Amino acid sequence: MLDNLRQHRYKQIPQTDRILKRTGDGYQAIKSKILTKTEIDRFLSSADDKEFLMIKVGLILGIAGVYRTDELVNLTVDDIEDVGSSLIVKIPNTKIKIPRIFVVTDVGNMLELFRKYLSLRPPHVKHKRLFLYYKAGKCSSQPVGKNTIVKIPSVVASYLKLPDVACYTGHCLRRSSATLLADAGVDITTIKRHAGWKSTTVAERYVENSIENKTKIANQVLVGTTTSAITKTVNVSESNIPSNINFENCTNVTFNLNVNK
Repeated sequence: MLDNLRQHRYKQIPQTDRILKRTGDGYQAIKSKILTKTEIDRFLSSADDKEFLMIKVGLILGIAGVYRTDELVNLTVDDIEDVGSSLIVKIPNTKIKIPRIFVVTDVGNMLELFRKYLSLRPPHVKHKRLFLYYKAGKCSSQPVGKNTIVKIPSVVASYLKLPDVACYTGHCLRRSSATLLADAGVDITTIKRHAGWKSTTVAERYVENSIENKTKIANQVLVGTTTSAITKTVNVSESNIPSNINFENCTNVTFNLNVNK
């Protein structure tokens, strides 16, 4: 009797798997929207520090360090070293148990924003958590929780009046950072190391979805070469210089000047 039940169970498992597989065909998980470099720069330059200073610092560090929400919540003042020209930031406790280090350089007023926020830290704060509740230009001693950190992208999106604000979830900072790296042409190995991913498949998704990467592929397919490799050589003489030379899609142009003596 028991053997018959076991045989019946094993016969049903493959059928159940097939049904689940068919049901899941075409399913795509809903992903957080990303912030573009233009949108990030616009928020940092136009939002009022008196209201959004903490959000700005969270945005800067979150994007620069490809931060997970929990990592950003637990960031401490001891994890950040200000060396004058840049910030050296350590992430000691990561999801994959491998510490990471990244640098925030002096681009725009990013370092100024961080130092301004840090200078508002009350002297009597006993804990080391970096992010403190901020309101009307002042910090309290209470640390910011996960529910506040996770809303940073949606606050930015709301200020910029972007559509579907609710789609800018806590994963937005990490996705935006990885996508910016992919758009800049950074290789898979570097993206994995910087973001702390073990899986190549995860990192490849960002490269695959990169508009810049798709543009390069389109140039390879349609033009037959990459834009970075297109070179044109133009032969000209001292007395006869062509006026209509097409330099479209060219990045390297060589002129051979033939001088008649």
